Amino acid sequence: MNKIEIDRQSGTCFGVAKAITRAEEELQKGGTLYCLGDIVHNSIEVERLEKMGLITIDHEQFRQLKNVRVLLRAHGEPPSTYQIAKENNIELIDASCPVVLGLQKKIKKKFNNRPNDTAQIVIFGKKGHAEVNGLLGQTEESAIVIESKEEIERLDFSKDISLFSQTTKPLDGFQEIGEMIKTRMKEGATFNFYDSICRQVSNRVPNIQEFAENHDLILFIAGEKSSNGKVLFAECKKKNPNSHFIHTPEEIDPSLLRDNISIGICGATSTPMWQMEAVADNIAKLKPQMHIEKAAF
Repeated sequence: MNKIEIDRQSGTCFGVAKAITRAEEELQKGGTLYCLGDIVHNSIEVERLEKMGLITIDHEQFRQLKNVRVLLRAHGEPPSTYQIAKENNIELIDASCPVVLGLQKKIKKKFNNRPNDTAQIVIFGKKGHAEVNGLLGQTEESAIVIESKEEIERLDFSKDISLFSQTTKPLDGFQEIGEMIKTRMKEGATFNFYDSICRQVSNRVPNIQEFAENHDLILFIAGEKSSNGKVLFAECKKKNPNSHFIHTPEEIDPSLLRDNISIGICGATSTPMWQMEAVADNIAKLKPQMHIEKAAF
């Protein structure tokens, strides 16, 4: 008997789920509701909420608005966004993730309490990512963003360094960079390592590795813009070469659906559970003769 199982640990993380729920609640009140940037890096979910009335805008459009309601997504925003809202009488519906807000406060405190102007605040993250932009704003754009261990060469190891990370980066990669910087520090300079990785995200790595190993075929669904999706899919691929990345529930190659196989469906922290369920339903439509069983969650 063929089996299809949806990973119970996949689905939107707490911060993203909170933002989506907040958007739905505000939309039910009626009136116009804007969202500053895509509420989640998942185009299908963005389209669903836009059909309910949510209007997605960019920062340039935000600066032109006055006397409106604007939702801030889970990624967090820099201080300049709050200042613009105050000046333009914009009501902010702040759905920033509590973990991200906590990290912003830590970085801001570190920046304000620097012993001197040469002390470096370093952020391990993706340049241009919404969360990273919010973190940079806490340092008046002075923090140094590095995307890989190769980029630590940009740092001055004779000056103090405080290392933070975007909350959704891989824990092992962050720790490796921390160790590399620590060994390069010159005498008289201090190095501070702040573990700012969200465990709800990082803990998914060992789980998804085990999940991938337990199935013949893996279908991983996530949005094209999801950084977390790329990371988690890479972990699936390591453990199960027969893993395939899809962006929509309809994007299934029927030739993959052989007889007598176990199929696992999983996704990113920006993938709602309903999308993984839709993948399972579409498999059943493509191969009704397979008598696929959905494993109980």
